[in-house]
Amino acid sequence: MKKHTHIALILAFVGGTSTAWSSEPIQPISPVKEINLAQVELGKKLYFDPRLSKSGFISCNSCHNLSMGGTDNLKTSIGHNWHQGPINAPTVLNSSLNLAQFWDGRAADLKEQAGGPIANPGEMAFTHTLALDVLASIPAYVTEFKQVFGNADINIDQVTQAIAEFEKTLVTPNSRFDQWLLGNKDAITADELAGYNLFKESGCSGCHNGAAVGGNSYQKMGLVEPYKANSPAEGRVAVTGDEADRFKFKVPTLRNVELTYPYFHDGEAETLTEAVNIMGRVQLGKKFTKAENAKIVAFLKTLTGDQPSFQLPILPPSTDRTPQPKPFE
Repeated sequence: MKKHTHIALILAFVGGTSTAWSSEPIQPISPVKEINLAQVELGKKLYFDPRLSKSGFISCNSCHNLSMGGTDNLKTSIGHNWHQGPINAPTVLNSSLNLAQFWDGRAADLKEQAGGPIANPGEMAFTHTLALDVLASIPAYVTEFKQVFGNADINIDQVTQAIAEFEKTLVTPNSRFDQWLLGNKDAITADELAGYNLFKESGCSGCHNGAAVGGNSYQKMGLVEPYKANSPAEGRVAVTGDEADRFKFKVPTLRNVELTYPYFHDGEAETLTEAVNIMGRVQLGKKFTKAENAKIVAFLKTLTGDQPSFQLPILPPSTDRTPQPKPFE
């Protein structure tokens, strides 16, 4: 579908009196509207800068690779000194649409989340103080932070604010399913539409709804049948201390889901076919036929939108004062 046609549809259905998706549990993704461009450009550099890690090798993009659907396509991520992470890295794409960040929701927003991996000994393994020392040793960063925030001293609040502002731009509108929602009934095939109807009729849309097709509630993994996870993650209980929240996780977004394999918090489902079968069984008490599964998978693949596209940032060079990376300590 041509972009000018897509824009016309948005004007017709958003600007007019009709909303083609008003009766649907899923809404189209809208392009980002309000953004601080100066913070975005600074945050883009910080997102890709491995010098915010102890090793000088790991950046935000290492686990949330924007060339790979905003994740790393690994069962669990690799942290400092080849540390094996305890949980599957969720996609950063459309993460601004989530009710909270991380699988257990321990960060209220993108800004709070951005500071976590830097100081996590199993991830970037640095401290906020040392990360700030690195940035303060690089004149180009000092200048840019002063231009963007108006302060002579760099602080972690500014660092996380800039990263979060960049991450807000990582939305993926204009999927074929969005085009269908906006009125182009030829944007998806008959099988894909049948898969969407199955998705709704089976109860999948009870949790996977809204613009992100998920991300807006917590649900227990294993509602109908216990899910045997190969992961130490306990879910929301680790945050609330409430035993009723054990194995409750934030419902993942299904946007771009064909790109974000493997699936679930433990990364145990390697394919969409496997994920649909498991979710049907343990969450809905339903066994999908091979044909039903194929139709749902076909629908899920229509949720892949326009991927973020931009020129890679050129990072400012270190100086003699820049603390040296310590990749093997």
